[in-house]
Amino acid sequence: MFDWLESASNHLIYEWLGIAEGSQLGDALSFFVYDVIKILILLYIISLVMGVVNAYFPVDRLRAFLNKKKLYGLENFIASLFGAITPFCSCSSVPLFIGFVQGGIPLGVTFSFLITSPLVNEIALAMFIGYFGWKVTLIYAVTGILLGTFGGMILGKMPLRELLTD
Repeated sequence: MFDWLESASNHLIYEWLGIAEGSQLGDALSFFVYDVIKILILLYIISLVMGVVNAYFPVDRLRAFLNKKKLYGLENFIASLFGAITPFCSCSSVPLFIGFVQGGIPLGVTFSFLITSPLVNEIALAMFIGYFGWKVTLIYAVTGILLGTFGGMILGKMPLRELLTD
C-alpha cells in the first residue's frame, strides 16, 4: 500500500543525502522517514474519519443511552470488545478516544476502549497463535479484554473529566 513512500524515503536517504545503501545508518534513517510519514498519514486519515463520525453520528443518543441505562459494567465490556476488534494501534486510538470524550461518552467507557484497542489487535493475536497456539492466544485475548473492562470501570470512578477538559 505504501510502496511509493518506501521508495521515496530510500531515494531521499540514499540519493539526496548520499548515505551508502545497505549501511546501518542509511537503513535506520530510511526506515525512520518511511514510518514517520506513514504514521502521520494514517493518523490524519483516522482523525478525518473521526471528525466525520463526530459530525454525523448521533453521539447524543449514544451518550444519553449510556448515561440513562444502568448496564452494570456491560458498557465497559462492549467498549473493550470494540477496541479489540478495531484494527487500530495506539496512535490511531488516541484520536478516537478524543472524539469519544468530546462527544460526551462516559470516561470509563472511553478508557475501556483506549486500553484494549492497542493491547488486543489482530496482529498481536496472529503472532500469538503462531508462537504460542490457540490456548495461550485465547487467554491473552480474554485477559486483555477484561483488563480494559475493569481498567475502564476503575478509571471511570475517578474525577478525571476536569483534567481532560482544561
